[in-house]
Amino acid sequence: MAVGSLPAPDPSAGGVCGSHNGSDLRIAIVTARWNDHLTGRLLDGARRAYDHCSIPHEAVTEVWAPGSFELPLVCQQLAGSGEFDAVIAIGVVVRGETTHYDIVSEAAAVGVREAASSTGVPVIFGVLTTENEDQVLARAGDDDTNKGFEAVVTAVEMATLLRQLPGA
Repeated sequence: MAVGSLPAPDPSAGGVCGSHNGSDLRIAIVTARWNDHLTGRLLDGARRAYDHCSIPHEAVTEVWAPGSFELPLVCQQLAGSGEFDAVIAIGVVVRGETTHYDIVSEAAAVGVREAASSTGVPVIFGVLTTENEDQVLARAGDDDTNKGFEAVVTAVEMATLLRQLPGA
């Protein structure tokens, strides 16, 4: 089943693809406390995806980091622990009047990518970088277009895909 704008995996198309069945996965979600009135909405969306992906709630560990800048280190620690099949970073960075937005956005994106690359565990970038809060709210609704929901689905698909690749 498609999720938001993410089409469902289609094994009949040929090749190898993951699935949206996370019934045997262990997932960690790291959420930034900064802008918690917004990150909480993304986390709510992520929680709704547990059932969609058949993830037992007890198979998910939720961790809070101070802000989006701190997400990569926490994600790397969790991904490198050997306890999780995928890790998700959830944060919100809203542009302000200074260059802080640029620094935090880039550090979060590069750090999350490096956490995945260095551990071999999918670390999903669920950090919204927006011009204003209205853009966040448009992406953090109560349906499957919520970017937190999409991040969980992506994590499950990546974890199940990697299990099928050589070296798994």
